Amino acid sequence: MLTKGLQTRQEIVEASLQLFSVKGYFNTSISDILQATGLTKGGLYGRFGSKEQIWDAAYEHSVQIWRGIVFEGVRKITHPVERIMRTLENDLRNYIGGEVFRGGCFFFNMLVELSGQSEPMARRILDGYRAFSNLLASWIEEAREIGILRAEVDCREVADFILTAVNGAAALYAASRETAILEITLQHFRLHLDCLSANFIGAYR
Repeated sequence: MLTKGLQTRQEIVEASLQLFSVKGYFNTSISDILQATGLTKGGLYGRFGSKEQIWDAAYEHSVQIWRGIVFEGVRKITHPVERIMRTLENDLRNYIGGEVFRGGCFFFNMLVELSGQSEPMARRILDGYRAFSNLLASWIEEAREIGILRAEVDCREVADFILTAVNGAAALYAASRETAILEITLQHFRLHLDCLSANFIGAYR
């Protein structure tokens, strides 16, 4: 059970996370956070020394939320391609389509805003994207090594393609709220991976 101090800190993080996702980091003021939490400045600054510290905590919390959703039921899947597809289904349908954050994908929104504005904060998000791409690449490599995918498949290229497509779908969904975009993207992922299959009959480039 959380102490009152920890509970208040968690409330600040959760409220700020939603504000950042909707208004952006720079457009969210300390006054906005105070209004959302009902705290005084003393109550807020007693737990965080600056808005950037609040963002740091909000970012870590958003990563925990994302991991809990995206990797739900994934680790028990032994087939690497099906593991990839379950991860992408969770990401597109349950994280992005589930509108966990009111402003859409927190990471995409923050990266667009912070690039060129705050190099350390933007780099932190990029590192997260790279880590996800590396994980996908490792699963693709696993599928290639056991003969599910063709030996000539470029694991890094496929992983980066998937990551780029996910972010494109996130942006289009945020603008339209059309779930068909997410489903079509998933269909394209499945088709692409099927075409890379060692059993696929057709030309490979």
